[in-house]
Amino acid sequence: MPVAARRVFRVALIMALSLAVSYGLAFPLPYLAPVFALMLTVTPGPPIGLKGLLGLILVVLITLGVGLLLIPVLINYPASGVLIVALGLYVSMHVSVNLGKGLIGTLLSLGLTLIPAAGTVDFALALAVVQALVLGIGLAIVCQWIVYPWFPEEISPAGPEAANAEPPPGDSADGADQSTWIALRAALIVLPPFLLSLTNPSMYLAIIMKSVQLGQQGSVVSARSAGRELLGSTFLGGCFAGLFWFALKICPSLWMFFLWMLIFGVFFLSKLYGIVASRFPPSFWQNVVVTMLILLGPAVQDSANGKDVYAAFAVRMGLFVAVTLYAWAAIFALDQWRTRRLNRLSSALASG
Repeated sequence: MPVAARRVFRVALIMALSLAVSYGLAFPLPYLAPVFALMLTVTPGPPIGLKGLLGLILVVLITLGVGLLLIPVLINYPASGVLIVALGLYVSMHVSVNLGKGLIGTLLSLGLTLIPAAGTVDFALALAVVQALVLGIGLAIVCQWIVYPWFPEEISPAGPEAANAEPPPGDSADGADQSTWIALRAALIVLPPFLLSLTNPSMYLAIIMKSVQLGQQGSVVSARSAGRELLGSTFLGGCFAGLFWFALKICPSLWMFFLWMLIFGVFFLSKLYGIVASRFPPSFWQNVVVTMLILLGPAVQDSANGKDVYAAFAVRMGLFVAVTLYAWAAIFALDQWRTRRLNRLSSALASG
């Protein structure tokens, strides 16, 4: 089997297996497990060992623990808490852009936003979010151990297929100054949705996850392509979430949930790894998958709780589109402001 095809089946099966196990064991926020399965497995290579897993979980606990410590600060000293979150978001985006540590940067962003927002409602809810993140990451790695022997990487050095893997976010920067600017721009994308979530955390928690995703995606797109990539991946993720939901309604069972996730995963990853031709980069398709999962997961939970699934889905989709439009406008406005500022500085230096 060609190495690219092995990558497609490996990642798709890991995502489907982690989804089935997380829902079968009734994990909190079970849809996070396939999200982390994608994030941890999309870059080709063997899974980390037991020692690496323990180290990763320790790093996760430390980064998420920062969010728990911010809860009393936000409650008692909101202005100082928001400033700390803003600085932390810049650091997390700097880790993603300049150091190429996308997973660590994402976890730090979630720890600084999702957990404090949940903790302002109920500290137990924040602990449940931490538990969901740790369990999701641990389960994703265990699923990697199970699936990898069936679809291993080639032992020989990577060939041209490796070019289809998603590049680190920092590769799109043109020097240290540009990387610093992109990290700042990405942090400014996440901060306003976080402030909005503080007004009603129980309603806007999904918006935080989407804004963190947009912040990471915004670090690898230019202002010219931002509208197409950000809005396109959001709309397409919503359409596929609806299609997945109606397919699941044909036979609503855990096994069919596993099967449909496998089928959708094979399709998306065929696009991502270049087996099926696509005009969009791998980051576009990765964010389509993440958007689909964070829309589909709450819908499944709403159905189990007897809520109006379609009304809740429409509200979430509307909020996702609004946040995406803000991210697009922010990227455009900030880049225009920076360009004018650099032009004035160049003119002043030339005249001087």
